[in-house]
Amino acid sequence: MAAELQNVAELVTAAAQERPDAAALVDTASGASLTWAGVDAAVDAQARALLEAGLSHGDRVALRLPTSAELAVAFFAVARAGGVAVPLSPQAPPAEVRPILTEAGARLLLTRDGTGLGDGLAVLEPIDPAVAGGQGGPVEPAPGGEDIAALCFVSGTAGPARGVMLSHRALLANVAQVGELSPPVARPGDRVFLAIPLFHIYGLGPGLLQATAAGATLVLAERFDARKALADCAAHRVTVVLGVPGMYTELAALPPDEVGEALSTVRLLISGAAPLHPRTLAAMREATGLAVFEGYGLTEAAPVVTSTLATGYAKPGSVGRPVPGVELRLVDSDGTPEAVPLDPADPADTFADESGGTGLVALRGANLFSGYWPDGAHGPDADGWFRTGDVGYIDVDGDLHLVDRANDLIIVNGFNVFPHEVEDVIAGLPGVAEVAVVGVIDERSGEAVKAVVVPAAGAALSEQQVLDRCAERLAGYKVPRTVEFAERLPHSATGKVRRARLRE
Repeated sequence: MAAELQNVAELVTAAAQERPDAAALVDTASGASLTWAGVDAAVDAQARALLEAGLSHGDRVALRLPTSAELAVAFFAVARAGGVAVPLSPQAPPAEVRPILTEAGARLLLTRDGTGLGDGLAVLEPIDPAVAGGQGGPVEPAPGGEDIAALCFVSGTAGPARGVMLSHRALLANVAQVGELSPPVARPGDRVFLAIPLFHIYGLGPGLLQATAAGATLVLAERFDARKALADCAAHRVTVVLGVPGMYTELAALPPDEVGEALSTVRLLISGAAPLHPRTLAAMREATGLAVFEGYGLTEAAPVVTSTLATGYAKPGSVGRPVPGVELRLVDSDGTPEAVPLDPADPADTFADESGGTGLVALRGANLFSGYWPDGAHGPDADGWFRTGDVGYIDVDGDLHLVDRANDLIIVNGFNVFPHEVEDVIAGLPGVAEVAVVGVIDERSGEAVKAVVVPAAGAALSEQQVLDRCAERLAGYKVPRTVEFAERLPHSATGKVRRARLRE
């Protein structure tokens, strides 16, 4: 269905026509519950409010709201009215938000609190979706297609955040692509638990848009708390959980019987945004009897690229195969479609036994973005291919494994060190709760390996233990020069480690 639509807001229209009285949005923070007919009416009401505030076609509308029914309605309303949604973190301080508002040229801001966000910006409070129905007639949806529906700012490894231009075409194409997976991510009658931030493309695409396309019910949590999540899943008889590794790690730390009972109605567990540790995968399977299916995506691909749902089985360390309609190949840094051979002189290379080489992941498909804001620079090439910054290899089964971000690569005396490889070795040491590896400037070798380790509660770890384990399993240049211990690592909203902060 999604492939035939032109505007993402038409997903709501279709759901309201096919399942008007079915539960659509359950907001666990406010207690609000809307049917699809109610969501459609609320979207119309919010779209009218935006138009009355002066919204013109193509105007950028910043959305600074938590995961909630308000944000879901606001996103679709901006699309229906012909604007461009600019999702922002409600937790980000004004100093971080202001440059994005300026760069995007936002005219309107939907938020509960616009304090300190600058002058010259029209600030509106979102409507209350629960009481918005019946206020005026329907709003005719804007054309959509190649028009930009969302401008999502992603953090660069160096420099300011960049705006990814996602068209209605790209978002709807990915909805259709993911919709072809079996078992499906969402189907009519499903109740999908979503505690991932809706301002992030993972929560927005596979979460909100996919559930809307299926006419499923979204159970929205403003923030994730493991025991509260279990209570919500049990109370609403959730059937699908979309999560990130940090969420599953917290659930896996709880008593298995408690987790299994609360998730007894669940048919599908999905993880994305970062690698899931095999220990967590095994713990969740023990508690629930279910595999956790992993996927790989990026904002520029709207966002889903691969999934172990495409292979039909969960394989630790693998993110599966491309979803239908997405082409993937490994290329050299100049775009040559060949994997980079590994150095046979390095017997300690973890990846040498698995692959003929690593390469940059390149993609082609209707789900790709329209380039970076504002001029569409650095988008897909003339043949439709987009080179990501992710390094990976394809195993003998044809499944993709991600090694690291190209920009996270550490070069020691001319030798490449992938942080993920060192992290896997250190993570296997008893008493390690979490670890991140980064490169730091070194006068002798150009860069040196630095490991930041979070010990498990009550564990007694020493720097020498970490170094000894690495020396036993890695080539000398991959062994950390320094080891630091910390109470926690800095994470993004979806659980990715912010390596730049560790380098600082």
